[in-house]
Amino acid sequence: MIEIKYDLQPSDLSTKIERFWKLSAEKIRLIEAGFDPAGGSPVVTVRGKYTTRAWTEWTQGFQFGTMILQSDATGDESMLREAQRLTVERMASHVSDFGVHDHGFNNVSTYGNLRRLMREDRIPFNQDQMDFYELALKVSGAVQARRWTPIRDGGYIYSFNGPHSLFVDTIRSCRSLSLAHLLGHRLADETGNSVSLLTRMVQHARATAAYSVYYGEGRDSYDMRGRTAHESIFNVENGVYRCPGTQQGYSPFSTWTRGLAWAMTGFAEELEFLAILEDGELESFGGWEAVEEWMLKAATATCDFYIEQTPGDGIPYWDTGAPGLPQLDGYLERPADPYNPEEPVDSSAAAIGVQGLLRLGHYLQEQGREEAGRKYFQAGLTVLDRLLEEPYLSTDDQHQGLILHSVYHRPNGWDYVPDGQQVPCGESSMWGDYHAREAVLYVQRLIEEHPYLTFFGPAE
Repeated sequence: MIEIKYDLQPSDLSTKIERFWKLSAEKIRLIEAGFDPAGGSPVVTVRGKYTTRAWTEWTQGFQFGTMILQSDATGDESMLREAQRLTVERMASHVSDFGVHDHGFNNVSTYGNLRRLMREDRIPFNQDQMDFYELALKVSGAVQARRWTPIRDGGYIYSFNGPHSLFVDTIRSCRSLSLAHLLGHRLADETGNSVSLLTRMVQHARATAAYSVYYGEGRDSYDMRGRTAHESIFNVENGVYRCPGTQQGYSPFSTWTRGLAWAMTGFAEELEFLAILEDGELESFGGWEAVEEWMLKAATATCDFYIEQTPGDGIPYWDTGAPGLPQLDGYLERPADPYNPEEPVDSSAAAIGVQGLLRLGHYLQEQGREEAGRKYFQAGLTVLDRLLEEPYLSTDDQHQGLILHSVYHRPNGWDYVPDGQQVPCGESSMWGDYHAREAVLYVQRLIEEHPYLTFFGPAE
């Protein structure tokens, strides 16, 4: 269980944050100078150098988005100009990509961040640029919404595995749907009907909460409150749920911690989004209170599970049911050991999940639930505090990664195992590095009393 530091304040991280952004800038420049984009997008490091990994092109938005976050945090205008150029030159194919469910990862990290900065008056307003960013976000949301499988109680955005497959990851990528709805866009289907993107987002979130998240209510023999299934499998002929599955976890009945982290942050972030909608927009779903109830139930369950099933310093192992964990006596009662001989940790799960803890805590405090909110917020600060120091923060000036000890696909053996080690360690991932930057920017904004960081930017 995480040993929550209740006396830790955001300002206590200021020195670490300053060091973090200095290292971050160095890593970005190393990648730009040493990575060959001819083979695809950078995905994970091998011996400290970013390399591609053929599967889907879901990480390029993180690559360019990191430059935007760097500029946002430090005022580095050269990073911003480069990110704008690369977004225009290379991101168009991701806007119209019908083959993946990852639109929120690629397009909100680039077009969305640029739009947000302009709306926050962090960069000069330019109507043509704003129109360009918003058109890309509208199309991205509609393309994402087209990947739709109807089920008996709604539907979901299906994964690249096919229409039968709901991935827990996609809840965090639903910010694409949310932004497109906020911009007034809708999907026109093949019969000419107009489809609400808000409806698709809420129904997908509801399916994820109902089938990807467990609540300790006796659903199956392995039902533990807050655990998640990476994949939920349906019979597409009748829309009936069949069973859990996994692609990157150890077992359908254990919890792949990066999937858990996606759920934590996705639900917390969508709660913040729904809170800004106009009265009546959620009436067809039973009203605001009804939607908040099940979404908050999913957010608190997953965040509680993370707190309870993660080692004391807040860095999780890659799967809570990984078979080697019993060999690590008392692993939940002490700091995670990335160099152990049994199972790898996954720092990228921590980098993603920390925002879920922070945002849920902030949301509850804003709702007047101070005590509950404080627990989650302080747990988030505790995790971030650990990520910002060795052995997770990469200080090697030749290593292109920023956050070390990330894991991509343990079952497939895609992660590099250094000489002398028995499990993967010492490497970084593009999503882990991006989300660490996003989490640090979130806390920095709180310290500096700048606008609260959201994917949708300040309200009108």
